[in-house]
Amino acid sequence: MGQGSSRYGNVYPLNARRRTSATSQAPQGATGAVSAGRPKQPPLRLTRRGRLVFFGVPLILLAAFILSFSGFLNAPAKAADSADQLSVTPTVSVTVQPGESLWAIAGSVAPERDPRDVVADIVQLNNLDAAGVMPGQQLFVPSK
Repeated sequence: MGQGSSRYGNVYPLNARRRTSATSQAPQGATGAVSAGRPKQPPLRLTRRGRLVFFGVPLILLAAFILSFSGFLNAPAKAADSADQLSVTPTVSVTVQPGESLWAIAGSVAPERDPRDVVADIVQLNNLDAAGVMPGQQLFVPSK
């Protein structure tokens, strides 16, 4: 074995320049990656995880953006365009008695309707945070 080579290939000191033979040098007018003395790099190859990150994450973000934007365009609730299109919900005022719940009020005011729907209407009409009410509290209840 000669100087600078070992069992694992050529070994050079860290700060030494590699010696090149006259046949491996590029001609004077040549340009490109070979003229710098570096070998040409192979094309970038992505692993399975790399392809997932490179293609999958942007596609997921794009899909989320499209779905959120389409939600704004297809919003089911829309305010009335004019005051003529507004409808007034007929209501009656009810005072809550001791031991009375929204379920009982809903059953007495509108026995023909589902009490769950009536309770939801009462909560919405009165801006209640919870379904609990206090005795003596005034509530607006839909009359139809």
